[in-house]
Amino acid sequence: MKNLKTILLLITALLFTGSSYAQNAEMDAAMKAWTDYMTPGKEHQQMGTSAGNWKAATKMWMDPTQPPMEMEARVQSEMILGGRYLVSRYNGMMMNMPFEGTSTLGYDNATKKFVSSWIDNMGTGMMYMEGQWQDKVKGVEYKGMGVDPVTGKEIPMREVYIIKDDNTHMMEMYETKNGKERKTMEMVMTRIK
Repeated sequence: MKNLKTILLLITALLFTGSSYAQNAEMDAAMKAWTDYMTPGKEHQQMGTSAGNWKAATKMWMDPTQPPMEMEARVQSEMILGGRYLVSRYNGMMMNMPFEGTSTLGYDNATKKFVSSWIDNMGTGMMYMEGQWQDKVKGVEYKGMGVDPVTGKEIPMREVYIIKDDNTHMMEMYETKNGKERKTMEMVMTRIK
């Protein structure tokens, strides 16, 4: 009987030690995953090269059969939260009214995607898009949904953000209605030195 108690104690000790080791290994793996998730990487450093002041020349096509509306804006971009996100604030005039917009750009280390949000004073909605780096365009192609204020329904949106060089960036915006994609906006950003 004494040997049985000893054997049971030994088995219990081994199970506890093995369980404790497994829990420590799981905890170590979880800590590594969180550390990888929160640590800015090369994509964040790349976004950081866009920090600074920019002049944005924008063309917008409300009606594709008509000439575009044009506007100029100033853009102030800065990295925030320890180099994890690029926030850009746009100010200009659109249709003789003051225009303000704010974008937040990030790179999600877990999903391996660029993420983008946009808000402005010409609406009350928020646009969210996700994208991947595209070597062929030297930029990021984003896809998401936007709301058509006329119908109140979501429509597919696509944005291509191209880095021409350190001082010139370009953005093109497209929407899809009735199964047909059309270009709605083009913005050329030039760094103010």
